[in-house]
Amino acid sequence: MDVLNLTNTVALLQRLRERLAPVEAAETLVDQVEGRQDNARKAAVLLPLFVDNGVLQLAFIRRASSLRAHSGEIAFPGGKVEATDTSVVMTALREAQEEIGLDPTLVEPLGLLSPVFTVVTNYLITPVVGFLPQGLGSLKLQESEVAELFQISLPALADPAIAYTEHWSRDGQTRIVHFFDYETYRIWGATGRILAAFLELCTQPDTPTQLETSAHCFPQ
Repeated sequence: MDVLNLTNTVALLQRLRERLAPVEAAETLVDQVEGRQDNARKAAVLLPLFVDNGVLQLAFIRRASSLRAHSGEIAFPGGKVEATDTSVVMTALREAQEEIGLDPTLVEPLGLLSPVFTVVTNYLITPVVGFLPQGLGSLKLQESEVAELFQISLPALADPAIAYTEHWSRDGQTRIVHFFDYETYRIWGATGRILAAFLELCTQPDTPTQLETSAHCFPQ
């Protein structure tokens, strides 16, 4: 990956605005996958981007150890779509506000990544990339669900030394599982897949390419 490109904040944000799927395309993206996963539950996560010391950062949460599912794992703020949500963007912003106290008015939605289906938990997750021009603001973690909030710079995340993949087999299918080991944190599962797709979008050549809208179906 070209780490140098990730230090040019203005150019990178412009690239993301051009290459991410528009928020209006959310239902189309989901429908293309839902046809193959009829009973999947819908969810959305927020990738919160902000500038610190002149470099773009990405915020993550570490789930509380008391949770029954995915306790202690690294994730993006987010959760399941509720009946009152008018869009996956609303879901991502609502969940981020509930989990970490992030003010939705601070977030500029840049666009969407392709939905990710999790075989084990049966969720169809739409990643929403958002830019926070004023930073994270004043936060309050929901301690019953979130043990920690932390940030990692994009150049650090794109360092090939922290990334690797493994091939896992389930139900007769072999799948690629993405891992990122940064300091004491291990990012993997659905979050690892979303992060890998996001970094690929950030660092691919400048020749415009169409966002691939087919979801990758790996277990979480």
